[in-house]
Amino acid sequence: MTAGESITMKVAEALEDCGIPFLLSGSFASNYYGIPRSTRDADFVLQTQCAVGPEFAMHLGEDFLLDPQLSFETNTGTFRQVLRHKKSAFKVELFLLSQDPHDQSRFQRRRAVELHDCRPWLPSPEDVVVTKLRWARGKDKDDVRDVMAVQRDKLEWGYIEQWCRRHGTLGLMEEIRHSLPAR
Repeated sequence: MTAGESITMKVAEALEDCGIPFLLSGSFASNYYGIPRSTRDADFVLQTQCAVGPEFAMHLGEDFLLDPQLSFETNTGTFRQVLRHKKSAFKVELFLLSQDPHDQSRFQRRRAVELHDCRPWLPSPEDVVVTKLRWARGKDKDDVRDVMAVQRDKLEWGYIEQWCRRHGTLGLMEEIRHSLPAR
């Protein structure tokens, strides 16, 4: 297990210990369902109305610095709190669950998975595809392609297409889907 994976699992365990419902998204989710790549951060979505506080920090221990303030994140339209590991450059972002219909849906569809002797909650592979298509940066498109390639026959395509139509990303999804090598 890498240092980043160890840090991420420690955060997931602290959230569980504090009874804060969460999902681990971003590259950790796409790595789980697709082809793993390195990452320097972890993204969590928390179902809470406020910043995590001292109890959570206590569960993490002294190796972590928790910014007590929430900041507005313009790309996601929600608030986030940043957590840093003192002995590495690894960063964890804790996003509050937004009222966006897809964010609500992906949180309801989350699932506990076995990952590094821990059971974090991840979005479904379909929701990883939909979310990454909304961001559509270079690495996000690669992640979408990798998840589609690995999960191809298991994906609920109707669900993906429904959200892509709503988000205006159906063309991009089809372009990536058709670029996959035939099996």
